[in-house]
Amino acid sequence: MQNLNILVLEDDPLQRLVITLALRKVMPGHVHEAGNGNEALDLLNASEKMDIAICDLKMSEMDGLAFLRQASQNGKLHSVILCSQLEPILRQAAITMIKRLGLNFLGDLGKPFSLERLITLLARHQRWRQNPFTLLTRFELPTLSDIVRGLDNGEFEPYYQPTVALADTSLLGVEALVRWNHPQLGVLPPSYFLHVMEQNSLLDRLFWPSFELGLALRHTLAQQGKPLNFSFNLHPLQLASLNLTDSIASMAALFKVPSSSLTFEINETGMASVPAISLENLVRLRVMGCGLAMDDFGAGYASLERLCEIPFSQIKLNGSFVRKMKHHPRSSAIISYTVTLARSLGMSLIIEGVETAEQRRRLQELGCHAAQGFLFARPMPEKHFTAYCTR
Repeated sequence: MQNLNILVLEDDPLQRLVITLALRKVMPGHVHEAGNGNEALDLLNASEKMDIAICDLKMSEMDGLAFLRQASQNGKLHSVILCSQLEPILRQAAITMIKRLGLNFLGDLGKPFSLERLITLLARHQRWRQNPFTLLTRFELPTLSDIVRGLDNGEFEPYYQPTVALADTSLLGVEALVRWNHPQLGVLPPSYFLHVMEQNSLLDRLFWPSFELGLALRHTLAQQGKPLNFSFNLHPLQLASLNLTDSIASMAALFKVPSSSLTFEINETGMASVPAISLENLVRLRVMGCGLAMDDFGAGYASLERLCEIPFSQIKLNGSFVRKMKHHPRSSAIISYTVTLARSLGMSLIIEGVETAEQRRRLQELGCHAAQGFLFARPMPEKHFTAYCTR
């Protein structure tokens, strides 16, 4: 383990002593101690840098929250480990605040002290230090010319992620997701290219080839006795097209795919203001028999109002609620509420982001029936998905 500069901010002398003694035993470097935020800020200002602050939040004089806010401004503090007995909802809000301050949050040490937990969190910092950039910043985002070249060369390809029944993991449907098979950088998700496409009116060039390939696959599977429901993502900007619904209907007829087997997912965060032409297209899709799913439900700010205005038939709950479920009691309450809401509105509900067997079990207890997530299957290219279906 590399030498570290660590600041322990804890107003309880015994707890502070336990942490500092443990740190000096398990890691090389320097350990600094402070009993309140003012002392901690003085130590930080006097140092060249501080790798980690192990921080209590509730204390006299300057508390941990104020210290972290001021510490984030001088750029000397890299990472934070919380050591607090605040109730879960307050601790979760503090974690969100830390991340928005631009600090690297390593985790919650909790109380009473655990040496094993401390070693785990220190190891996280070492991994972050060796690779401080996320996947999104390892290289420059693609240029417009690179994206156009990729479109011209057919490098954008639909990947398919199954939707399954939580009870027995039987296959209920599939979502088509576009990936970029970049010749140098490998398989890239939409976060690399979607923003550039939005700004340069390239969304249709992305959507229609993927839609056509998805329809062809659906037709093939139906001939094999597997008539699945296929979901496709529509960007809110595309809803303003006068030809949208006619083009969808024509292509579905060409591939002999019934409209009732198609669902179009609309991201909630892009639906703050819906123009009349977009509403017309959404109504037409429902009249045709297609499903409409509110994607990432709960991630925006006007979910319930949108449910009243737009003829959605399905809710897809944002995966953040599943990830927080174990340590954030309100997340379980929100999932339970969404189950009841969907049932009351006559909508189907899909839970996104299921990654562990424990999450699956808890979701079943809360009344959930359908889900997507890495526990069941990751998005996969067509040939892998076809093999998945035959299994």
